[in-house]
Amino acid sequence: MRLGGQVFLNEKNPENWALALKEAGFRATTCPISGEEDIRELEDYMTLAKRHDILISEVGAWSNPISRNEETRRKAIAYCIKRLELAERIGAQCCVNIAGSRGEQWDGPDPDNFSEDTFELIVETTREILDAVQPERTVFALEMMPWIFPDSADSYLSLVQAIDRKGFGVHFDPVNIVTNPRTYYRNGDMIRDFFAKLGPYIRNCHAKDILLRGKLTVHLDEVIPGQGHLDYRTFLTELNKLHPDTTLIIEHLSSNEAYRQAAGYISKIASELKIPL
Repeated sequence: MRLGGQVFLNEKNPENWALALKEAGFRATTCPISGEEDIRELEDYMTLAKRHDILISEVGAWSNPISRNEETRRKAIAYCIKRLELAERIGAQCCVNIAGSRGEQWDGPDPDNFSEDTFELIVETTREILDAVQPERTVFALEMMPWIFPDSADSYLSLVQAIDRKGFGVHFDPVNIVTNPRTYYRNGDMIRDFFAKLGPYIRNCHAKDILLRGKLTVHLDEVIPGQGHLDYRTFLTELNKLHPDTTLIIEHLSSNEAYRQAAGYISKIASELKIPL
């Protein structure tokens, strides 16, 4: 697998970006451009990434393509198509979004999020995005969330089967589906089950950690890798069975030092398991 992350630079350009990633020990990262305003630099970023053996593995398409607001929904679908086209051009491991939400918060809960109609809407919407691009080098994937499909290995597998498109792949973030104490303490079993059911489809993963607090009702907080209870030994062991270019991207940290700390913890576990990163 390839361990990846992000770097913070005062004035980013393709050369110092690539060198900073290399110095951090990262062999994968997210897309370095945000849109049309910096698209002219894309070829330079791709050239420097290739020179330093860095895989631009993830293009985010964060939006709400199942919004109840039709204008918001159509704009989000158009944005997902555009980002998937970019991922295909780059040859990224995936273009990733969440399914969205039927509620006012684009990434939040809603009573209708787990309805059969919403499942079908996700299928229809994802097919529309894929059919517009028909990717060959990348896939479109949905990051799991605790309050929308896919929220488990079984619901993700059901989506794979229902969408029925070669260009649909799997993004795995185990922290996002640790939603109760039982799963928290047995998350290694959950991780093994996910890989057993969806391993062949997995292209990209996120690395973070989760900590259960002792306050009622249930409080689960995202924390830096190594400060929580996620079973990284099982996570890395299962990931190591996949294609060597499958990526594990550390996310949601606010400083280069925090990314170094997280990478150090993951690298330590990998070294103990004799797993190359």
